[in-house]
Amino acid sequence: MQFKAWYGVVIILLVVSVISVITNPSYERSIEAKYYYYTGEYKLAQTLAKEAFAMDPYNRMAATMMTQSKVSLDFVNYINTAKKYQGQINEMADGDSISKASRAKIKLMCEIMIESYIKISSTVVIDDVLVEDAQKYHDEFKALYEKVTPKL
Repeated sequence: MQFKAWYGVVIILLVVSVISVITNPSYERSIEAKYYYYTGEYKLAQTLAKEAFAMDPYNRMAATMMTQSKVSLDFVNYINTAKKYQGQINEMADGDSISKASRAKIKLMCEIMIESYIKISSTVVIDDVLVEDAQKYHDEFKALYEKVTPKL
């Protein structure tokens, strides 16, 4: 008999907790941020998570979504910059030979991308595709850097 009473109390507390989370505007925004995060809308997810965190600084979901969105945006920015630099490098390499000035630019771009990759940190919850794409570009820039840097 005591077990049934305890079980009922647990269910009531669980229902009250769920209702309070659903009706709390901070948690509503956090859930919305989580949705946008998982659909790849990292900027919108970060904005919503910041709003939720501003409403309730104890909202751990909002804090987590802010961090995850920021790291994902770092990866997206890295990938976009890598694509832009690769386009510029391809334009410089279209001719028969590459000038010393172009080699210096390519070397600098590679250094920037290699250092930028080191600064972004992956976590287990970041989208695997983002991590793999960033790693691929990093490896390509590292290999290109070794080609344009004279060996001693």
